Amino acid sequence: MGIKRALVSVSDKTGIVEFCRELSSLGVEIISTGGTKNLLAQEGVPVIGISDVTGFPEILDGRVKTLHPAVHSGLLAIRDSEEHKRQMQELGLDYIDMVVVNLYPFQETIAKPDVEYEDAIENIDIGGPTMLRSAAKNHAFVSVVVDAADYGSVIEEIRGGGDTTLETRKRLAAKVFRHTAAYDTLISDYLSNVMGDPLPERFSVTYEKIQDLRYGENPHQKAAFYRKPLAPAGTLTTAEQLHGKELSYNNINDANAALQIVKEFDEPTVVAVKHMNPCGVGIGTNVLEAYQKAYNADPTSIFGGIVAANRTIDAPTADLLKEIFLEIILAPDFTPEALEILTKKKNIRLLKMGEFGSAKERQSTLAVTTIEGGMIVQESDVHSLDVADLKVVTYREPTEDELKQLLFGWKVVKHVKSNAIVLAADNMTVGVGAGQMNRVGSARIAVEQAGEKAKGAILASDAFFPMGDTVELAAKAGITAIIQPGGSIKDEESIKAANEHGIAMVFTGVRHFKH
Repeated sequence: MGIKRALVSVSDKTGIVEFCRELSSLGVEIISTGGTKNLLAQEGVPVIGISDVTGFPEILDGRVKTLHPAVHSGLLAIRDSEEHKRQMQELGLDYIDMVVVNLYPFQETIAKPDVEYEDAIENIDIGGPTMLRSAAKNHAFVSVVVDAADYGSVIEEIRGGGDTTLETRKRLAAKVFRHTAAYDTLISDYLSNVMGDPLPERFSVTYEKIQDLRYGENPHQKAAFYRKPLAPAGTLTTAEQLHGKELSYNNINDANAALQIVKEFDEPTVVAVKHMNPCGVGIGTNVLEAYQKAYNADPTSIFGGIVAANRTIDAPTADLLKEIFLEIILAPDFTPEALEILTKKKNIRLLKMGEFGSAKERQSTLAVTTIEGGMIVQESDVHSLDVADLKVVTYREPTEDELKQLLFGWKVVKHVKSNAIVLAADNMTVGVGAGQMNRVGSARIAVEQAGEKAKGAILASDAFFPMGDTVELAAKAGITAIIQPGGSIKDEESIKAANEHGIAMVFTGVRHFKH
């Protein structure tokens, strides 16, 4: 049959003049609308206005122009149906063999920080998705192009045989429905957020592929990295990789875990992560001191790990970082001197994140976890505490320094897999116990790791103590203060044990499970 008529209407006009000029040179009649028609005419590409096809003017400020039987019958008619042929002939209608459409820039519109609701609504495309869906449904006969990246290959096929192949039309149709589904998802998400309904009766998500990954968690698993539209700055999806190998699936998970922890702090902070758990966190007067504390927290586990900083990496810090094997270093930026030092290591990945913003300004987002047959969705845990939020439940109150360490430990334990225990002293972690089936088990791991450093340290627990055994263990290790949510039926047992050993204990009233 071949492609004889094409309907072209695009908001993003990248490459459209060249594409239509090629179509025209191949004998394709081009129908167009509004700004696209004007551009093609200005560039000397033969073009027919949509009103000449429909016999009806574009009306309502362009809201209605392609929503017409002359358009959609030309797209939806089944070419080998005698009944469809008869009706088309009787009504004097012609087939449309190709649609080239991209949609009103809704995403770009709502990305503007000062976007008005009315402007967002006006940028919801109606005619474009309708044409795309009509053409994609009838892909047995109609070619539909929604992505400028396909212009070249489509032209080559037409030049070679006068038409696209059915295989190509199927591929293009699938891309169209992915495109319109993502477009509708952005609109529904925007309107749901405007109405304060983040967890509606139907929940859709859409992401754009950043890259295919070599494999997933293990070499036999396929994987890819996707970005949410309108992803904020200071996230892995917007990071600039300055050096090193391609990120792996596990790299991305670990780097994101490190990033979420370091974002908890406004002071110069460095975090080291292994297998999505922090092995060292340190606060310093500068990034060098913070890194030294994070390293000294666990010099063994940091090897082969991820390091995240919330300050620019400078040369003195880079000199220390280069001494051990690290998978990734991520930071707001790197000085030229630091880059010169670190890029001598061939395989290390360096990620420039840009500024993170204040820890107190962090906004909750929705976290999605897939399960077999479905998914569960929750708000991300951005809860933070001040001293005024703490309830002292023991005779002894924490000292001013203990309070600072308790709040530090509380920020870290929030990001450790449950059951979670963190020991901290002098603005650094000294012991981390993660992911055990009972709380005292995690406490034993943290105490054993800390060794002599446990004396005078604080203990943070992500959830309440089901009994007093963790307090007894803490006392034997020399821990002087404890922060925990409280709320156990055996709270009094823990409080009594703390009082007997002179340990100050505070309740937060909030837990931080992380499974």
